[in-house]
Amino acid sequence: MQHVSVFHGVNQDAFETGAHVVTVSVDLLASAQRVSSPDDIMAAWRDSVGPVPDVISLKFAESTIGPAGIAIDLHLKGDDLTALKSAALALQDWLWQYDGVTSVLDDLRPGKRELRVTLTDAAGPMGITAAMVADQLRAAYFGTTISELQLNGNLVEVTAHLTPDDRSNRRVFDDFTLTRADGSYVPLRVVADVTLGQGYSRINRENGVRTVTVQGSIDTRTANANAIVGDTLERFIPTLLAQYPSVSLDIEGQNAEATTTQKSMLKGFVIGLLGVFLLLSFLFRSYLEPIVVMLVIPLSLPGAIFGHMAMGLDFSMPSMLGFIALAGVVVNNSILLVDFVKHEHTGATSVSQAAARAARARFRAIFLTTTTTTAGLLPILTETSLQAQILIPLVASLVFGLLSASVVVLFVLPAIYAILDDLGLSTLAKAA
Repeated sequence: MQHVSVFHGVNQDAFETGAHVVTVSVDLLASAQRVSSPDDIMAAWRDSVGPVPDVISLKFAESTIGPAGIAIDLHLKGDDLTALKSAALALQDWLWQYDGVTSVLDDLRPGKRELRVTLTDAAGPMGITAAMVADQLRAAYFGTTISELQLNGNLVEVTAHLTPDDRSNRRVFDDFTLTRADGSYVPLRVVADVTLGQGYSRINRENGVRTVTVQGSIDTRTANANAIVGDTLERFIPTLLAQYPSVSLDIEGQNAEATTTQKSMLKGFVIGLLGVFLLLSFLFRSYLEPIVVMLVIPLSLPGAIFGHMAMGLDFSMPSMLGFIALAGVVVNNSILLVDFVKHEHTGATSVSQAAARAARARFRAIFLTTTTTTAGLLPILTETSLQAQILIPLVASLVFGLLSASVVVLFVLPAIYAILDDLGLSTLAKAA
């Protein structure tokens, strides 16, 4: 550790300020100078602190950079605060059952105790309204201006209110007297019921709708945020919404950000594939042969997946980005092989023989390009520093996808082109 700082009265996660909140911040040494990861340090800190008596909320979190979002961020919406709080507590109990989930809490925290005044049926006939009660109680406890005086050329307001001792005395409140419109007096307890309750320190709203946010952190060594949120949506949320019909749910955080990114990546991927297809159609003067060339793209996906499994990696967003980048690389060898079959088939008795010749002729070039590309990416793939961890899934998709694509190009693609010719669908068959 490098520095430990304590900030009293400030806590960004609590969305509150005051003497009841505090933030303890720890600055770590650079990753190259320490032997423990942030997750290890966080787990040791959490175990060392343990449960703290009389603390409403205790959250251990790591500062993040970028648009990834909070690991678990679920928003419950509705008008009934009691139902929202009950649903939030039930959701928190469900999330706590997952291994690796930490610091699960909601932002609907209890506030100070309060006296709640409710008018009785006798208030109406006596000319007492809720506004009248509120105004007179506010004037008594917070003060009201009753006169103005000129002292030495300065205007001085005279404010009347209860003394500090009377304001803290419950008996004074019970004996409070209201003044009616005709100047007569009536005791507050005659026209209203006073009960002791507890409200909430802060009520959030999104687009005018009351919202309770349930957030949580995860230990990335043992848990996956998207898997936890997905399982919760499938197994628990339908039951929760059926139990609380007035409550609705919005998904935010990493899951929502991942969904938005995936849609954007998928859109770009489809546009890229369409562009490759159009270019190959002009090159081969066929609509089927480009599909044969592009078959290497989905057939390289198993290689990328098994590569992640061999290295113990999750197939994450960088992995998808690596596979999309791979799609533009693996078609090169496929294009050269099909073009070689089309233009160097002279002397071959059949397209099958020409395809076999093409595979043998292009083997050295494909092997060299695959080997040199893999060798160039190996330093990143085997890097152990924390800064490179986000790049390793991307590189794994490229390396293992490229290796499997080379096998597909040399052994599977010639067979597929020969089958296409047997069906009379290739340009060579049509020319014959």
